[in-house]
Amino acid sequence: MRRLTVDFDEVQKAMEDTVRDAFDYFLDLKSGDVLILSEDILDRARLLLSRNIDEDMENFEEVVFDQEIDIPAWMEDEVELALDIFLGGDSYVRIPERSPRNVFAAMAEFIENIQDAGLREGLRQLLSGQGTFRRFKDALEPYPKLRKLWYGYNAKAAKREIIEWLESLSIEAIAQRS
Repeated sequence: MRRLTVDFDEVQKAMEDTVRDAFDYFLDLKSGDVLILSEDILDRARLLLSRNIDEDMENFEEVVFDQEIDIPAWMEDEVELALDIFLGGDSYVRIPERSPRNVFAAMAEFIENIQDAGLREGLRQLLSGQGTFRRFKDALEPYPKLRKLWYGYNAKAAKREIIEWLESLSIEAIAQRS
């Protein structure tokens, strides 16, 4: 297992963006950096590849573009990064979305540790039906201390998930120092 220094907070933020309609997230397996690219940039890179890639191409250095695609100068570096991600082999990995099942389990565990029986039961009721996550966050709004405890609890649960994910890639995560 190789070691990699990562910023757990940044990886957690990426994993918690479950919609992925504007951005996608990748982990640089050399530096441990979280790379954020817009879907527009990724689409432009995919377009370049679909129009210009040869099946027998060995690596990124061999890309020769048959057609010029108009890319604004300010986008060039990011499109180049996206191409590097797509063609970079084992250098990058897409950061997966956090499983709603795992977040739900963390919420249920957190609720069971609440001392106030009435509040605990009220929060349990929120765990069924549509909009569970939003209702849960809204229900914690009037309780700033409890909300802060939830965010800490959730961060620890997310960190465990991140460690498991990285271990599945044969990576031992080392927390980045602030």
